Amino acid sequence: MNLSKALMGTAAALALTPLAAMAERGEDGQLNIIYWQAPSTLNPFLSGGTKEVESASMIIEPLARFDQDGNMVPWLATEIPTLENGGVAEDLKSITWKLKDGVVWSDGTPLTAADAVFTWEYCTHPEGGCAQSSYFDGVSSVEAVDDMTIKVSFNEAKPFPYTAFVGSESPIIQAAQFADCLGAKAPECTDANFNPIGTGPFVVTEFKPNDVITLEANPNFREADKPAFATVVFKGGGDAAAAARAVMETGEFDYAWNLQLDPVLLDEMQSKGLGTVVSAFATSVERLHLNQTDPDPSLGDARSTMDNPHPFLTDPAIGKAMSMAIDRALLVDVGYGAGGTPTCNVVPAPAVYASTANDGCLVQDIEGAKAVLEEAGWTDTDGDGVRDKDGMKLSVLYQTSTNAVRQDTQALVKQWWEEIGIETELRNIDASVFFGGDPGSPDTFQKFYADIEMYTNNFSGVDPEAYMANWRCSEIPGPDTQWQGSNIQRFCTEEYDALVDELSQTAGIDARAELVKQMNDMLMESYSIIPLIWRGNPSAHANSLGGIMMNDWDSEIWNIKDWYRIDG
Repeated sequence: MNLSKALMGTAAALALTPLAAMAERGEDGQLNIIYWQAPSTLNPFLSGGTKEVESASMIIEPLARFDQDGNMVPWLATEIPTLENGGVAEDLKSITWKLKDGVVWSDGTPLTAADAVFTWEYCTHPEGGCAQSSYFDGVSSVEAVDDMTIKVSFNEAKPFPYTAFVGSESPIIQAAQFADCLGAKAPECTDANFNPIGTGPFVVTEFKPNDVITLEANPNFREADKPAFATVVFKGGGDAAAAARAVMETGEFDYAWNLQLDPVLLDEMQSKGLGTVVSAFATSVERLHLNQTDPDPSLGDARSTMDNPHPFLTDPAIGKAMSMAIDRALLVDVGYGAGGTPTCNVVPAPAVYASTANDGCLVQDIEGAKAVLEEAGWTDTDGDGVRDKDGMKLSVLYQTSTNAVRQDTQALVKQWWEEIGIETELRNIDASVFFGGDPGSPDTFQKFYADIEMYTNNFSGVDPEAYMANWRCSEIPGPDTQWQGSNIQRFCTEEYDALVDELSQTAGIDARAELVKQMNDMLMESYSIIPLIWRGNPSAHANSLGGIMMNDWDSEIWNIKDWYRIDG
């Protein structure tokens, strides 16, 4: 199989915009979008939250993106580099991108290769704590061959070189704007982080963190007739139900994101005739992370750091019992309907990468879970219903973001865990805070000041190399990285890191798939992460809004430049 050809989309895939969309820039007035999780920054390098990545995708862009079918398509680049066209070196140790002619930043200055070089320096600065550093894993240098040519070189041969500057999580930022924001200064650059200068279809006019973003059409956007909308109001906050009603019942908004709601309720709203629910499956998995470090507040600044291992969650037997006690099929029935399916893997797709080694989790086994705990020495010595060992109670704090479906999931999981003797305290945190990147907040998912936390994550595109690198030891958040990093549960083994290196040097989709399955299985066997639901991402748009191409491989609003208002 030719991996390059399999990943590249055709020109036809990009030529799907109806003729109705070909209008004057700004002709269709205002577009109203609601994300009930409000963005806290417009710099995706300072937050791993989807809300930050997607809102920023309207403004700053990568060299290439993934379309609604998972095909790689050129964006700021003229074409996708391959071995065949000479863009990928024969030794697989470099990839060379050519920028499109005439692309300028929204301030009118030209986009050049130097901006890509700076972006790499920004995200890989040792004091910076970049949330997306795995996209630059294995990169030895980024060079501006000339103003229009970017050469990315790798430490070793890299059979899949499409990570740096590819997808919504790895865009290019303007060197001139962020020049004084390297390293530890990155979070302090409020103006740049809240008002990035971009090459995308829209420009920020005002950003209110955790509230609302107002934008206007970029007058210097490279496509003269786009975007069709003159302004965008991007409202954050509230909850999924209110966001859905705002599109499908009141018509106040045109687009609502991430509608984790009872599917029956969504059907009722859609029956009003104002809006349509759309969804897409890619790689999103709702999962539990089991903190491998101790979140005890008495540890002060050293809580949830590698200096202090968790007192019992480092024992895989605990996680195994927790997983066995969960009825994933019921979780789907209660909260997801056709928008979810039970999964035992953190990599559920594409199919070639999906392991079958962990499928035992699909069947709930309460008695088996009790037996696992008994064998590990956890018994209820005082008859209070909570297992203990060596004077320590099996008691956990389980947190997630505030969302009706997640709170329903929490309630069921708590019931099952307490049935097997694990005392469970529940906490939910406003999503804008939980998924925010504020290093001063105690409530972010990166800080992980709890024993268990739950959320959804995925990877852009169809190759999981950068995603699997998330669990490198070096990706663990901590004070030294300003609590940025993608290894949220603090899993760390030399064996896993070695597989990350091996994957980056392995060619052939079958061989790569076997390594990915091995890495997935290693994570599953550690029980530091417990997958629950392979999620489709349901959203809703007004019936008057055209051009939507629902996408779970990249930013959901990846083609917002092509959206338009349907007449009538």
